[in-house]
Amino acid sequence: MFSLKSAYVKLSAIMLFVSFIVVSCKKLDQAPQDTAKRNDVFGNVTGLQLYANSFYEILPDAGAVVRGDAMADYAARTSVPDFLRPGAYGPRQSTDWVWTGLRNINFFIENCNNPKVALADRQHFIGLARFFRAWFYFDKLKRFGDVPWYSKTMKVDDPALYNPRDKRTLVVDSIIADLDYAGTYIKTTDNTRSLITKYTAYAFKSRVCLFEGTFRKYHDEYGLQASVNGLLTQAAEAAQKVMTEGGFSLNTAGGTDKSYRALFTGQAPVASEVILAAISDPALGVFNDSNWYWTSATYGDRLSLIRTFVNTYLNIDGTPFTDKPGYKTMPFVEEVKGRDMRLQQTIRMGNYSRLNGTTQQIAPPVFSYTYTGYQPIKLTQDDASMDGGKRNTNSVPIMRYAEVLLNYAEAKAELGTLTDADWNQTIGALRRRAGITGNTATKPVVVDQYLKNNYFPAISDASILEIRRERGIELAFEGFRFYDIVRWKRGELMDQTWNGFYVPALNVPMDLNGDGVLDVCFYTTLPAKENQVAGVTYVNVAPTLANGTANPQRLNSDNELTWLTTIARKWDNKFYLYPIPETDRLQNPKLGQNPGWEQ
Repeated sequence: MFSLKSAYVKLSAIMLFVSFIVVSCKKLDQAPQDTAKRNDVFGNVTGLQLYANSFYEILPDAGAVVRGDAMADYAARTSVPDFLRPGAYGPRQSTDWVWTGLRNINFFIENCNNPKVALADRQHFIGLARFFRAWFYFDKLKRFGDVPWYSKTMKVDDPALYNPRDKRTLVVDSIIADLDYAGTYIKTTDNTRSLITKYTAYAFKSRVCLFEGTFRKYHDEYGLQASVNGLLTQAAEAAQKVMTEGGFSLNTAGGTDKSYRALFTGQAPVASEVILAAISDPALGVFNDSNWYWTSATYGDRLSLIRTFVNTYLNIDGTPFTDKPGYKTMPFVEEVKGRDMRLQQTIRMGNYSRLNGTTQQIAPPVFSYTYTGYQPIKLTQDDASMDGGKRNTNSVPIMRYAEVLLNYAEAKAELGTLTDADWNQTIGALRRRAGITGNTATKPVVVDQYLKNNYFPAISDASILEIRRERGIELAFEGFRFYDIVRWKRGELMDQTWNGFYVPALNVPMDLNGDGVLDVCFYTTLPAKENQVAGVTYVNVAPTLANGTANPQRLNSDNELTWLTTIARKWDNKFYLYPIPETDRLQNPKLGQNPGWEQ
């Protein structure tokens, strides 16, 4: 009854509603402008449905998901984010203290009480509104910590507009209450994966409770450890509800070498695994710019995986790659062989090819797009005609079943109650989907020292370490990484060297994919033109450029490519929360400021 079957229906409904009644706002204290009688909206299911469609504007669009990991420890990029540069970011630069949409939601909840509409229908729509309120506030909580909780429509002269911020405990409890209500009363059924269902609410609850439970556990300065187990238990229970009742499963169509990336490249979401997606629809002119962002030398951030992270991808037999003798000096074409099949579905390697006009061409890493050699393909489509604008037709997952499995496994491991059966059903299943043949049925007992030393030195539980490995690989470039680092209190990972693949020798062209064609050559002194190989890209790695400035791309002492090592990045613990923007503090001094950002 409540399922909208196409993007056209949803978009047209929103447009119709906007012309029908405007209750959204630009500021929290903006008064609603009614253009129709309230009963015309709140007195029937059609009016409620039209109003509720406006809430979807709160969700991230495909572009926001694509850029979600633009600041992550495992990715080199064109420039160091100001947030990580000493003295470059502060309250004056801070953004996103924006409350657009919240008043719209609260106005709806307050007025969805007309007895002409059946109680079950009203509860359904209030459940939708409360889901979106929870989504809105979780974004604020992650970014700022304590925020004011507003659960009513604020008038211009309401003194509560100038209250201090509420404690994160109140905000989290309120978010969970909203999601519990949403999970209980939402009635939507949907195979398009563009609408919110009760299982979207439970999946999101598992995300919220895992975040907050682990945040409180590892940020002991808040003194909230007594509530950790309760939150982690709720995370596991919410995830389990999706696992046992939701009807979802991991996509395996196409085999271990295709089923993972297929989740991100098709126009229609893979309904078996995708729970919620940002939909593209060429018939309506709804596209995204994934290819442009990932395959442009100037438009995007030229994100590239770093070698330290690529080393965490297991061998296909389930053993650590870094246990291999000589792994540090393996050239790119060799180091990517025999690995977790998600690697070849995440970066350009091997026989990866793209459609260029009418010709399918092998496409090795291109050094005008990548700084490290590990060039991502996960969210792009293999058609070069999409590279130069907003032309992508792929729908991008916002939430999928794999995350739910990861949430369940991590919550259980942090509680100390993870069983072999749990491991087999979650991490084991994800690894089998990726072609890994060993160590998938039972939880690990041996700590991988590379993973521990380079990523999580304070963790000695092998299961937690492996779950964190799995989360990083499975959810790479889906927008989770920075806030995973935040909740694990591992901000120092943001200081990692942006390193690339091993270069065996200078002035010797390399074949990057084993097809017999030479692709790239690294030099400190450019060979004379007559000595250059046609079709090979020449990359300067001399410490100093001809103009006397430091070269941002060079080799380190291990002959790995590096990028921007001369630009300072220094993690400060104040970065675990963003500063309250200065302009908002001037309007309401009672907001205070987050620790470390006072000056």
